[in-house]
Amino acid sequence: MNTIDTKAPKSHDSLVDYRTEPSRYRHWQLACEGGVATLTLNIDEDGGIRPGYKLRLNSYDLGVDIELHDALQRIRFEHPEVRAVVFRSGKPKIFCSGANIHMLGLSTHAWVVNLCKFSNETRNGIEDASAHSGLKFIAACKGAAAGGGYELALACDEIVLVDDRNSAVSLPEVALLGVLPGTGGLTRLTDKRRVRRDHADIFCTISEGVRGERAKQWRLVDEVVRAQEFDAHIGERAAALAKGSDRPAGARGIALAHLERTDDAAGYHYQFVDVALDEAARTARIAVRAPAAVSARSAAEIAAEGANWWPLRMARELDDAILMLRTNHLELGLWVLATEGDKDVVLDIDATLEANRDDWFVRETIGMLRRTLARLDVSSRSLYALIEPGSCFAGTLFEIALAADRSYMLDDPGRPNAIALSTMNFGTLPMINGRSRLASRFYEDVAPIAAAKARIGDRLAPADALALGLVTAAPDDLDWRDEVRIALEERAALSPDALTGLEANLRFGIFETLNTRIFGRLSAWQNWVYNRPNAVGETGALTRYGSGRKAQFDRKRV
Repeated sequence: MNTIDTKAPKSHDSLVDYRTEPSRYRHWQLACEGGVATLTLNIDEDGGIRPGYKLRLNSYDLGVDIELHDALQRIRFEHPEVRAVVFRSGKPKIFCSGANIHMLGLSTHAWVVNLCKFSNETRNGIEDASAHSGLKFIAACKGAAAGGGYELALACDEIVLVDDRNSAVSLPEVALLGVLPGTGGLTRLTDKRRVRRDHADIFCTISEGVRGERAKQWRLVDEVVRAQEFDAHIGERAAALAKGSDRPAGARGIALAHLERTDDAAGYHYQFVDVALDEAARTARIAVRAPAAVSARSAAEIAAEGANWWPLRMARELDDAILMLRTNHLELGLWVLATEGDKDVVLDIDATLEANRDDWFVRETIGMLRRTLARLDVSSRSLYALIEPGSCFAGTLFEIALAADRSYMLDDPGRPNAIALSTMNFGTLPMINGRSRLASRFYEDVAPIAAAKARIGDRLAPADALALGLVTAAPDDLDWRDEVRIALEERAALSPDALTGLEANLRFGIFETLNTRIFGRLSAWQNWVYNRPNAVGETGALTRYGSGRKAQFDRKRV
């Protein structure tokens, strides 16, 4: 079987680029009218992000989800008047048939995993917007919603299915492909929609799905509406959901300008983020810079800066850098995290964020910071933070160190080195387990959290940071170079498979949520299944799909 080449690109022309804008969309149409935005999925069959397949039946690939991610960001920032979002299909008799099966069959395992992870993050972002941004979402399923199409609907607050004796919702992956629903379908059935176990068992093992009143009785959808009443019902529900939102109808949106990035052989270079690639050492160094000074303090001044306001611009740049590394540099398994700049400036900006957090734009910026840091948390890469003189691990930027698997802080009396905490470190930017990184670090033990909170604003020297449990190690100037070098070399030499499982188990501790279950339990099983012969072997279900030949399974259950 020919496969889509998804190895690290040899030229910048072959990079997967996550930057886009509505004028470049090939698959989605975004329309905003009053307090309601409509996202219409009308996929261009010939618009695949890679050659070799057609996106028939409103099926998607990575390029489709890149556009969806961008559209959601633009609704958040450019359209503060929007309070409800409706997902529709632009094709008759089909809402969305999910990830393109032929694309999956042609893709490497790594490509499929990256697609599933990004799709999961995008759908989690829908729920994040519902929880934090005053946006509510309706899936208007006028036609079949299968696989990833139904998983998109599951991320919404309400699912409405047309009652036309044809439209159904389904998760046919087990029955047809020998794999699992890849973007949270199983978890949302149980955790979110509370579908009874026996009903879910039937639903997930039949390819034809469930339609009509039965779909509502089983909690697979919220309403089933006759075709002639469908559009009016969607309009009424969108209006009702919009009434409960606190988004400002009269506010002026913030345009998300094209994100400037310079690519060269050394890495990726933004205004406030720099990525240095080291192929030989299999590492990437991500350095985040603080601004030279505080430029805005009031909500009006912040709005005037718009997308150039440092917290938003930095978060967008860091988010793009994470995605570029995850997709285009598979063998760079260790990311070294660094910061630069004046701690006082970052702490001052954190105070501004806190003082203006009720402003819609500041709230959305905090949300962008939260989601970007969460993307760092769930990246399947080892993360080491190096805290050196000149670093700026303070407040919001200290969250980057807290996201790391280890942090090393140089203790050199001749070169002062410090970290600093702000209120942003105590719950404003939670992980996907719903806890702050400090609370997760200390398993919500009250004493060490209180001790750290008592030092908000202080400059914490290496000995203080170590005593408070905020860093892993504080080598002196004699040991620093060798200790860091050995730590990096040892990590890069270990099995990437084992490290991925290790990190996923350790990062979120004892706290389980829908999102941690999706990224931990479901993703682990999906990874395993996608390597099994029953799915991708010569006689596997995914390999033989569409060939007219039945899959031949190894029947052992081990």
